[in-house]
Amino acid sequence: MAIRIRRLHRWDLSYEDARRVQERLRARVRRRPLALSRVRRVAGADIAIAGRENRLIAAVVVLAFPSLEVLETRAVISPLTFPYIPGLLSFREVPGLLACLETLQTPFDVILLDGQGIAHPRGLGLASHLGLAIGRPAVGCAKSRLVGEHRPPGPCRGDHARLIFEGRYVGSVLRTRDGVNPIYVSPGHLVDHPSSRRLALACCSRYRIPEPTRLAHIAAGMHKRRSSGSL
Repeated sequence: MAIRIRRLHRWDLSYEDARRVQERLRARVRRRPLALSRVRRVAGADIAIAGRENRLIAAVVVLAFPSLEVLETRAVISPLTFPYIPGLLSFREVPGLLACLETLQTPFDVILLDGQGIAHPRGLGLASHLGLAIGRPAVGCAKSRLVGEHRPPGPCRGDHARLIFEGRYVGSVLRTRDGVNPIYVSPGHLVDHPSSRRLALACCSRYRIPEPTRLAHIAAGMHKRRSSGSL
């Protein structure tokens, strides 16, 4: 196993208990600079839901950085144990992601997730929750906005605007390619705003979405199709 997982709480929680966990854990989230020159491997994670079978497929891909060469890909099927509730998606997805991470053999320095970090109603999105559980830097790279307001970023790659929620700077609206829709980048844990933007941009090559999360999305989808076909 490439990482050590911390037991933060039970996962069989009620809606009210899950909200209380978020309020408690948000105080443990830390933001600090991440030197990209010291990053050697970056992971990406994503999930797919097989609704008919009530299963979650979690995929993790580890890439060399900055070359973005794929080093390892893992996918794990887990039962869905938490309902779909906006604002509490990490309680639905993190257990499956942790199960997948436990199978990983290649260590990594930072992980990118298709979801939110601190840009969340209670400051604890998927990237923050998972980052706390594994004690590693984590960045949320979402395709859409969950909370906050912002001005339009400039039209060129690297242009960005601040995402503001309840008076706080919670993320960056980042243009990863000239003229394409931006993505929403927010620190999850052990990384700050400038480092999150720089990492997300460095992981974008030909596509709008960072390569680690794009490849994890593809891996999760492929594994879902294969597993559904075997039933």
